[in-house]
Amino acid sequence: MKHKLYYQDAYCQKGKSIVVCQMKDESDRWYLTLEETLFYPTGGGQPHDTGTINEVEVLDVEEVDGEIRHYISEPTFEVGEKVDFQIDWTRRFDFMQQHTGQHILTAAFVELFGIQTTSFHLGKELVTIDLDVKNVTDEQLLEVEKRANQIILDNRPIETKWVTKDELSNYPLRKQVTVEEDIRLVIIEDFDYNGCGGTHPSSTGQIGSLKILDTELQKGKVRIHFVCGSRVLSQLHRKQTTLQEVTHLLSASEEGLSKAVKVLLENAKKLEKQLDESREQLLHYEAKDLLGNKVNSDSVECLFKQRPIQELQKLARILVADAPTIRVIFIAENEGLLQVVLARGVENYTNMKQLSAQILPIINGKGGGSESFAQGGGATELTGQEYLSQIHQYLI
Repeated sequence: MKHKLYYQDAYCQKGKSIVVCQMKDESDRWYLTLEETLFYPTGGGQPHDTGTINEVEVLDVEEVDGEIRHYISEPTFEVGEKVDFQIDWTRRFDFMQQHTGQHILTAAFVELFGIQTTSFHLGKELVTIDLDVKNVTDEQLLEVEKRANQIILDNRPIETKWVTKDELSNYPLRKQVTVEEDIRLVIIEDFDYNGCGGTHPSSTGQIGSLKILDTELQKGKVRIHFVCGSRVLSQLHRKQTTLQEVTHLLSASEEGLSKAVKVLLENAKKLEKQLDESREQLLHYEAKDLLGNKVNSDSVECLFKQRPIQELQKLARILVADAPTIRVIFIAENEGLLQVVLARGVENYTNMKQLSAQILPIINGKGGGSESFAQGGGATELTGQEYLSQIHQYLI
């Protein structure tokens, strides 16, 4: 009987009971067990209830070896003490709406397209089901959503019934139950018959509405993101607020918002392309300047601070293309790292791969490349100038 107490009435928000035990679990968390309880423990895809026992906060509820553990914020109780408990009804009713909405959505996929659900997750903001298919169309989603909301609008009774294993054959179950005893069915007549231990409202109308928000492919299955009840209004409010902000920023109507965003993205791509071209041009100017100030006839050596190595690689390639007889040594001090870029022109015979293998251990660095182009970096206390001085020892 204790196993069924928290199903006794999904609409009970408060009650009285007697403390059976107060102790710590294996993780040193304090919990109570009660003679009777209406707190729902985590299970079947539905999160646990929260609330209070004698004004002490209930943080978690779990079923362990047949007992319902109420994890509490502080151990202030005594065995045999009479207590009052209060369930967080806003949380409980939200979970009832989402959980029952999942029943209806899953049954609609089965009824309309024969698509089975393999898993269900009830999160703080969104609910998901994973479908046993690799693809669903927008038309299928629209039809399923419409069917689910029609069932909700019908305000059909939701019946819970305890049955034996032998009685299961009397019902057209959506899927086979996984327990042998204490079997509880949740029934929406002429639509869905399902074994379930969660909490549900007494009629589909109390779900309010259901909205599919998004889909994604997860491990070869289609994941559906949706919300029910008050969460639909929360999502609508959030999206409407964002929509209004964007329409004001773009000085566009809701109907013209899509076009305005496309224009904005196209302009951004054009600007990005122009910026890339300008950067490339500046690198060519910088290369000419470096060639005019090189240390000797066959070497360009420079120290940089906070300069991206990708940019230095581009600059080095421009230099060796413009001056095939030179070699390039760039060192950058970037947030505690020394990074080096080595390059040579086609008429220079310094082996950059060999040089990098000789100089990177000096800075505990790693890198790689070819005989004509190499790069790497490492953490060191050396300055860029000190590092360059040590590199000179390996140059012929």
